[in-house]
Amino acid sequence: MSEPGRGSVRSGFRLVLLRHGQSEWNAAGIFTGWENAYLTATGEEEATRAGTLLAEHGVFPAFVHTSLQRRTIRTADLALAAADRDWIPVRRSWRLNGRHYGALQGRSYDATPPPLSTAAEHAQDPRYETLPPEARPRGESLREVSARLLPYWYDAIVPDLRAGGCVLVVSHGNTLRALVKYLDSIPDNKIAGLDIPTGFPLVYELGPDMHPDALGGQYLDPHAARDAIEAIGRIR
Repeated sequence: MSEPGRGSVRSGFRLVLLRHGQSEWNAAGIFTGWENAYLTATGEEEATRAGTLLAEHGVFPAFVHTSLQRRTIRTADLALAAADRDWIPVRRSWRLNGRHYGALQGRSYDATPPPLSTAAEHAQDPRYETLPPEARPRGESLREVSARLLPYWYDAIVPDLRAGGCVLVVSHGNTLRALVKYLDSIPDNKIAGLDIPTGFPLVYELGPDMHPDALGGQYLDPHAARDAIEAIGRIR
């Protein structure tokens, strides 16, 4: 793929995927899921750097989509401000939320999973008051994340791509893995090896059929992104 925005003539559509900046629970090694963690100072710096990269490479979204969770909302706010795009329309959906870890939420990565409670999760959270009880997960596999994400891809993100040409999606590691799995047709037995680092814009050039021109997309800072991915692999 030619370097985005630097003198190249582009046809088709541009999708930018951005995992939120480091959260307090990421830093503490805690399963976050649908819990509403804040960004760390490092996470805020990552978000701002992402927006600077967008501007430097001439990648200017017409629309942005986030989850309903604070860490993606804050990341989008900081990135768009750094790119001078904080005036564009914003869409938010629970379908872009992070993977729900059930009883592991709030637990250390090293903890033994406790039994899953039968109590309704997030029943009192105003963000989800219009969500039918049967749609509120109490734990999800990556396949289940894909099942609730892909309708939003077709119904909300694709129309914005067709309307504006460039869309920024700020979401969570496993949610973006599910979307990349779909875009790149990654088989089930390979997806566990895919890591998406926090705060690095990943750009896909899409054709009229909304399939990538090149599998894997391109990070706007590929060397730093590679180092961050390798660091994830060392601690996994």
